[in-house]
Amino acid sequence: MTYRQLGDAVGYSEGAIKNAALAPETSPSMQKAIELYLETIELKNKLQASENFKQHLKDFLQE
Repeated sequence: MTYRQLGDAVGYSEGAIKNAALAPETSPSMQKAIELYLETIELKNKLQASENFKQHLKDFLQE
C-alpha cells in the first residue's frame, strides 16, 4: 500500500502520512485512524468468510 492509498483510506494527505512515517511518533488521532482502518479490514474479511460459509451451508442443504 502506498502512502497515498493509506492517506485516502484514513483521511490524511499523502504528505501527512510520509511525515508521520519519518517522525519518532505519530499523532494519537492518526494512530487511531489507522487502527480503525485495520480493524475495518479485519471485520470485512470475517464478514466475507461468514457469508461464504453461509452460502456453502445453503448449497449443501439444498443437495
